Amino acid sequence: MEIAILDNVIFLGTVTVLSALQNVFFAYTVQNESVHKRAGHTAFDRVNVANHNCVDVYPTFLALMWTAGLFCSQAPAAFAGLLYLVVRHKYFVGYLGETSQSLPGFFFGKRLMAFLFITSTAGIINYATNYFFEINFLYYIQTATKASAALLLIP
Repeated sequence: MEIAILDNVIFLGTVTVLSALQNVFFAYTVQNESVHKRAGHTAFDRVNVANHNCVDVYPTFLALMWTAGLFCSQAPAAFAGLLYLVVRHKYFVGYLGETSQSLPGFFFGKRLMAFLFITSTAGIINYATNYFFEINFLYYIQTATKASAALLLIP
């Protein structure tokens, strides 16, 4: 592949590989808890449910991150993807303790997914308007996306 093409997706690819490693960590955690499963012990059940919750949202996360990165801007999409990995880990670990400890990760994850969705939608609409009407708003969308990506850090 050409270096110019890889430059446009390197951050997205890195976040994707990191998310795959995180899924491996979650799977090993479930495996370790299944070996130590005891009668009346709910640690395995909690780990298993947390893993399933994370796996259920994983394809949506990847689709939104890649769509936002390809149609809008790579850096904010990869940044939101990295934040989502941190939040997903916080959710997973929080689910092992009290269920209420996982709520901050859950709510912050919803905000990140909304950001990726809005960015993806804006990029696709821009592509359609550029294709059909030759009107390109990409510069303005990228400026707004880069500025709002920093706002994702506010709790």
